[in-house]
Amino acid sequence: MPSKRRIRWAVLPLGIATAAVLAGCTPTELHGFLPGFVESGQPATDRTDMVAGLWVNSWIVLLAVGVITWGLMGWAAIAYRRRRGQVGLPVQLRYNMPIEIFYTVVPLILVIGFFAFTARDQTILETQTEDPDVSIVAIGKQWSWDFQYDGESDDDTVWSMGVQAQTDEQGTVTSELPKLVLPVDKTVKIKLQSRDVIHSFWIIDFLYKKDMYIGRDNYWSFTPTREGEYAGKCAELCGEYHSMMLFNVEVVSEAEYEDYLASLREAGQTGDINDEYDRLQNLPGTGASSEGDH
Repeated sequence: MPSKRRIRWAVLPLGIATAAVLAGCTPTELHGFLPGFVESGQPATDRTDMVAGLWVNSWIVLLAVGVITWGLMGWAAIAYRRRRGQVGLPVQLRYNMPIEIFYTVVPLILVIGFFAFTARDQTILETQTEDPDVSIVAIGKQWSWDFQYDGESDDDTVWSMGVQAQTDEQGTVTSELPKLVLPVDKTVKIKLQSRDVIHSFWIIDFLYKKDMYIGRDNYWSFTPTREGEYAGKCAELCGEYHSMMLFNVEVVSEAEYEDYLASLREAGQTGDINDEYDRLQNLPGTGASSEGDH
């Protein structure tokens, strides 16, 4: 039986090698190759690290469970294989209480653990800011996006309306995509609405997506922490041109953000655009014209 000193000398190189491998990993690799991180390691939002941590820790635990399970399966297949000269079926055991307790209790602990960590993080992610620095309404429609930047009054409220993306024969986008502009390091609360069918609002590098339902508002609160340009898209199949439902996100300084709002105001894009194009205004009791008026 090897001595404890020999075991230590065997483990030491393994620990050094592991540390060296981890030290050579980029922030993207350390975060499970998820988007949203640059070489400096700075996340795109104040929530990105949390989502990445939940994902990476989950697959590490599951991978460890898988390796142990595969190892036990291989060991059982070798240790209890039919020996030379043996005939018939091996001896059958009715039960093995320690093993049965093990494979009942361990999965239960794993399920409870995954649920607890997921519920904890989801509660934080779904907690909405009551007094955000910026309030925005994102409206999904077949097949584009409208963005309304709420002010203290209708005169201060501005908006931009998007048109469905157009592509050439090679599939390259040739048209200008709708643009959502956000100020860096400011708390943002986005109200998510749909004009028609179910859509899903997804900014890829922010590592979070939320569905948009007609007649029911969803909300998402976060703080962008890194200036840059990000891609957004609809993540819910919503019709023929779902793949063309794209938008861009620009996280800019507060001064650039105010300049952008001023440009929308100068273009006359002010007031509330929510009701004008909402299909819900055709429902009974909304004042829509009767058949006799057509």
